[in-house]
Amino acid sequence: MDYVYVTKENIEQEHICCAISSNSDVQVRSKKDWLSDRFEGGLVFLKSSVRGKCFIEYIPAKNAWIPIDADNYMYIDCLWVAGSLKGHGYSSELLNMCIEDSKKKGMDGICILSTKKKTSYLADPKFLAYKGFKVCDEANNGIQLWYLAFNDSNLPKFKSCAKNCHISESGFVLYYTSQCPFNAKYVLIIENLSKEMNIEFKAIHLDTKEKAQNAPTPITTYALFYNGDYVTNDVMNEKKFLKVVEKLK
Repeated sequence: MDYVYVTKENIEQEHICCAISSNSDVQVRSKKDWLSDRFEGGLVFLKSSVRGKCFIEYIPAKNAWIPIDADNYMYIDCLWVAGSLKGHGYSSELLNMCIEDSKKKGMDGICILSTKKKTSYLADPKFLAYKGFKVCDEANNGIQLWYLAFNDSNLPKFKSCAKNCHISESGFVLYYTSQCPFNAKYVLIIENLSKEMNIEFKAIHLDTKEKAQNAPTPITTYALFYNGDYVTNDVMNEKKFLKVVEKLK
């Protein structure tokens, strides 16, 4: 497999694996704007040269939009291989390229979010364990921080604000960033649906690094709460959201 580094110079010409469409699509535009704003902070987006969901996105943890303390670690925003590209070893290739790059940049290791069991939008824990990753911290909602150290160093950990995963507000409250392109479409859809059905719903857009790094959730791309309790990181469309509403109410 040949891979392409997406940069400011070629981003308008390259497809974005998690949202494959034209630049005029709101989801594609949102993701490309997100990437463009992060490059100066050291973000790397490496993808397959063929169209499909096969990419890795990572950034120095000090610039990552999640509440962790991980001095001199690289943080993987997303590692995703799906569809016809799955099962060919591409995940290992992408991860190995990230490891090699991180070592060249003098990092002490890399870290990533996962759970005990495979969860949507998070790395597969079995794959991480196979590649030598270990769990270094866990929030009360089961979200785990996994790490792979290159040398003896302080282990990454969640900030205290993200450990309990509980908020004081009632109703549905969604914390999200623009890292996930699907939010550009579906957050508004759920907002409008909630208004139509008189469902108490509030969306909080974490639109700065500082807000994201001090969020009450280890997952900032999409974290849905209900009456203070964490519910899911699964991006909701209308059908999924109504199922959650029916279950909780």
